[in-house]
Amino acid sequence: MTSATSRGAVLVLGGARSGKSRYAENLVIATGLDRHYLATGRAWDEEMRARIDKHREDRGPLWNTIEEPLDIVPTLEVIDQLDNVVLVDCLTLWVTNLMMEEGRDLRAEFARLAAHAARARARLVFVSNEVGLGIVPENKMAREFRDHAGRLHQMIAEVASEVYFVAAGLPLKMKG
Repeated sequence: MTSATSRGAVLVLGGARSGKSRYAENLVIATGLDRHYLATGRAWDEEMRARIDKHREDRGPLWNTIEEPLDIVPTLEVIDQLDNVVLVDCLTLWVTNLMMEEGRDLRAEFARLAAHAARARARLVFVSNEVGLGIVPENKMAREFRDHAGRLHQMIAEVASEVYFVAAGLPLKMKG
């Protein structure tokens, strides 16, 4: 597990239900810093609303939850303090949200996030779904999503001090 005193961003990748979010939450808790949870998910339906409510309940009162589906860099800038640790969950939902908005320049948004991650004073822990390990998607939008997610992961991994891949609840340290 990451050193509680280390600085720099952490990227935690994995598949759906791989244990990546739980691992990332444990990394955050181990720092002993003030915990912030930046949630990018949107409740498009009742099932998603129930998931969001359960996640919020499971985390409990020791977390400051901020829901921001699009403008995560300005949100991170507001809470960028040395005594804060911020869990951003998750980057792939953020990519989806950006793709669904007209006029968003994803490459510019990704570059802005990577630049912030490289200079942040707060400890940042990013969670994201690794979607590039399967078959080539059959439709254009799904292929674009996979490509955007892959590019974003590479940009964040480049500036991160640590990168983990989680499968079956087991972390594999890839960097740091």
